[in-house]
Amino acid sequence: MRATARLVARRDRHGRTVLADLRGESPLLLRQVPAPGGGVTVYVVGGAAGPLAGDDLRLDVEVGPGAVVRVHTVAASIALPGRPGAVSRMLVRATIAERAALYWLPEQLVAAAGCAHVADARVDVADGGTLHWRDELVCGRHGEPPGDVEINTWVDLAGRPLLRQSLTVGPNAPGWAGPAVLAGAPATGSLLIVDPNRPAEPPAVCGTRARLPLAGGPATLWSATAPDAHTLREYLEPDNALDTIAASGGGEEREVVRVG
Repeated sequence: MRATARLVARRDRHGRTVLADLRGESPLLLRQVPAPGGGVTVYVVGGAAGPLAGDDLRLDVEVGPGAVVRVHTVAASIALPGRPGAVSRMLVRATIAERAALYWLPEQLVAAAGCAHVADARVDVADGGTLHWRDELVCGRHGEPPGDVEINTWVDLAGRPLLRQSLTVGPNAPGWAGPAVLAGAPATGSLLIVDPNRPAEPPAVCGTRARLPLAGGPATLWSATAPDAHTLREYLEPDNALDTIAASGGGEEREVVRVG
């Protein structure tokens, strides 16, 4: 199955965000819901199961100057096996203009046993733009090992590279469950926040969470592993991440000190 979807947001003369273009094809159906504060909220509704191996999906998001867009999904996406040797692909391309904001906060991607899936994100943020970008992966459904999933996230800020991140799990990714990658954790994810109005914070590690300010601009990356999807979401809720990464169970945050 091949499907494309497109979302274009503009700010009108009254200061409100309006959708100049909103269209999609199953399984990428886009639905606008009421949103407070002058922005818009759009949900991606899965019009079919999957992604199934062999699917080729693409979503384009364009947020114009001064516009504010929040994107959610109504449920987790489950990458499923399909015909032998086939790979499913999902590409998200997003551009955020100056003074614009995009909050990309979907539900988790679940790597079902036997799947072969590649998820690519290419994001361009203009100088003065704001971005909240969350990726979450659950390695297999309950009681099953994961299939093969590759997640690539590329973010540029003001035309310069800000983040290049890639994660591969599954039977064709040696060592993915070892101590150098997930250390056996079945859920992992990250939250990138680009915000020119947010004060810089030092790098820190707390339990299975880490906070890393990025050198390329006013941006911070939170990364985490967790025993389940619920705990991972607690770690990567934007409000929780903005407040603290204090360890659960009373642990202490440890600041990372760079030497040299």
